[in-house]
Amino acid sequence: MNETLMLPLALAATAGCTLGALFFGGLWWTVRKAVSSQRPAFWLFGSLLLRTSTTLAGFYFVGSGHWQRLLACCLGFVLARFIVVRLTAAPVPSPRISGKEVDHASQS
Repeated sequence: MNETLMLPLALAATAGCTLGALFFGGLWWTVRKAVSSQRPAFWLFGSLLLRTSTTLAGFYFVGSGHWQRLLACCLGFVLARFIVVRLTAAPVPSPRISGKEVDHASQS
């Protein structure tokens, strides 16, 4: 591929990652904030409007009429989703085995 084509696509993918990190990181932050708030609907709805409008404006400016840039931006956005989900995932607690449990496999 031509180097003059690769740079705008790489920048578009980077912008998509940034938009995705802002969108999904903001969603994670909003849910945590809404859980402890007295007005969770205010936080959720306000965040939805802000995150969606920022993301759509970002896609509009990054794409600027080129479907290749828009596709690269979308791929970066989806990649950021996987990264944010991985970074913000709560650790899964391991099951605790008490001494009172009976091991049925070893009984005869």
